[in-house]
Amino acid sequence: MSLKLPKVKGTLDGISPLIVGGAVFNTQYNDDPSSIPVKNLLLTAFKNGINAIDTSPYYGPSEILLGQALKQLISVDNLITRDNFYVCTKVGRIQLDDFDYSPSWVRKSITRSLNRFNTSYLDVVFLHDVEFVDLDGIYAALKTLVQLKKEGKIRNVGISGYPVDLLYKIAKSVRSIPEIGTLDIVMSYSNMCLQNVTLLNYYERFTQDTGIKLLDNASILSMSLLRSLETKNFHPGSSALKDRCNKLAQVLKKEYNVELADLATRFAIREWLGKQGRTVIGVSDIPELEDALKQYQLVLSGQYDETDDKLIKFSWGFLGEHFNETWPSGIEHDF
Repeated sequence: MSLKLPKVKGTLDGISPLIVGGAVFNTQYNDDPSSIPVKNLLLTAFKNGINAIDTSPYYGPSEILLGQALKQLISVDNLITRDNFYVCTKVGRIQLDDFDYSPSWVRKSITRSLNRFNTSYLDVVFLHDVEFVDLDGIYAALKTLVQLKKEGKIRNVGISGYPVDLLYKIAKSVRSIPEIGTLDIVMSYSNMCLQNVTLLNYYERFTQDTGIKLLDNASILSMSLLRSLETKNFHPGSSALKDRCNKLAQVLKKEYNVELADLATRFAIREWLGKQGRTVIGVSDIPELEDALKQYQLVLSGQYDETDDKLIKFSWGFLGEHFNETWPSGIEHDF
C-alpha cells in the first residue's frame, strides 16, 4: 500500500529542510556499509517529511545501496514513486587523490548514476570538491553539466567543496560565461556548524552576488568532530582542534549533562532554517535518524532556544582560537 507521500515540486524550493546524507554509507564511517538498514532508514525519513537524498560515487557503495533501496520501495513494496523524492549526487571525484572533470568522464559518471538510481533524470548534480581542480577543468565540467541539463538528464547544476570563499568566487564568476551562466545550487560542508560559521557569514554574498537558488549546508558535526566519541582518523583538522572539541564534549556532558552532538545538531539546523537553507544529515541507522529528527522538532518548538544560546556562547568561548579554524583543502586558484 502506498504511503501517499506528496509529489515533489521539481524546483529546488520543494526540497525538505533536512536531507538524508549518503556519505556515511561508506567504509570511512562504517566498517560494513551493506549492513546499514538503508531501505528502512529511507522509509523512516520519508514518513517524517524528508524528501531528498544526497550522495556521490566517491562515497564507496553509497549510490548503489541507495539505488537498490529506492528500487525496492518503488517497484517491490509499491510504497513510493519517483516523484516523491529528490536525488542529489555528484561527479568528478573518484578516489582520495583522483579527480576526473573531463567532459567524457562527466557524461560516463552521470550515465552510471542514472542507472544506479533506475531513473531518467537526476534532480541535482554537484561538481564534487572543486577546490582540487584548476579553473579550466571546473569550467569545462560545468559546461558539460549544463549541456546535460539541456538534454533533460539533470535538473539542477551546482558545485560542492570545503573552502567557502572559493565556492563563492566560482559561483560568481560563471555568471559571465555564456555556456554556463548562473548555477542553481552550492554546497559546503563543516562550515556552518558549532565550531565554524564561515558559511553563515558568506550567506548574503551568495544570495546577492551569485544568483543561486539554494545554499546547502553539510556535515553539521564536521565529519565526526563534534561528538563525544573519538573523531575519525581521516579528519583533516589539526590535532589541537580535535583535542579541544573532545574536551568540550566532556565538559558539556559533565557540567551540563548535554551531548555535544545534540547541541551542535540543534544549532546548525536552527541557524540554517533561519536562512531557508537545507541541511544534510548523515545518519547510519534508525536511532541516529530519530535523534536528528528529535533535535529538529526541538528547534521548531523553540523549547531550547534560551538554554542553547548560553551553551553556544560557552562553547565558542571554550573553543577560543579554534572557533572558525579551518584546514587546507585543495590547490591554489587565481582569480
